[in-house]
Amino acid sequence: MLSLHLLNPNRPDEPFPPTEQAWDEPNGLLAVGGDLSVQRLANAYRHGIFPWFGSREPIYWWSPNPRAVLFPAKTRLTRSLRKNMRNKGYQIRFDQNFRAVVSACAAPRSYTHGTWITEDMYNAYVRLHEAGKAHSVEVYSPEGDELIGGLYGVVSGGVFCGESMFSRAPDTSKMALVALAYHLQRWGFAVIDCQIANEHLLSMGAEDISRKRFLEILTQHAHTPPTANWQVDTTVDLSRWQPDQPAAS
Repeated sequence: MLSLHLLNPNRPDEPFPPTEQAWDEPNGLLAVGGDLSVQRLANAYRHGIFPWFGSREPIYWWSPNPRAVLFPAKTRLTRSLRKNMRNKGYQIRFDQNFRAVVSACAAPRSYTHGTWITEDMYNAYVRLHEAGKAHSVEVYSPEGDELIGGLYGVVSGGVFCGESMFSRAPDTSKMALVALAYHLQRWGFAVIDCQIANEHLLSMGAEDISRKRFLEILTQHAHTPPTANWQVDTTVDLSRWQPDQPAAS
């Protein structure tokens, strides 16, 4: 039986084991323990590793194979999504209420029991945001006073590591993802890490690649972080964006 690497909670600078040691079943389980400090989390994402665990569980660290990713130029916008983006009049913002986005993502869903975004996880990602390493995309009502969709994630070099998304109105999480993909393409990011594929992400153009290829992308773009101001370009009609064409600079 394979052993599971135990991390020391008092050593946030402790290196992770090689991702090749991750279990096949459950897919990607690599280590247990440690802490959720900014230093350890930043190191984890830099090496293609992320935490995922439930309430009353220890901290589990994962690096699955294959890895679901979305290349911005391959983002898929359906005709109905473009129509909603054009007609609904929703407002999109970055980093205006990161805490509210994480809280909304943590809320129970009709198809799940409980949430993996525990209080400790919530606080950890807030600290990452305050350190400039985590960002949110927010979709508001036309009046701008009601948060109705969004997502958040962690930046590691030229890779945006998506963590969670939510919708309180049809297509609003998809709109957040489109806005993110457009701006990341414009800013020169390589890819959006989606971690594990699901139907929602696949419908938007996400695909599975090998863990090896994902780690190569991380390494290639680790030391050339794009220049991103995390300001929405309000002059662009995202409903008309053609992802396979270069975004305006």
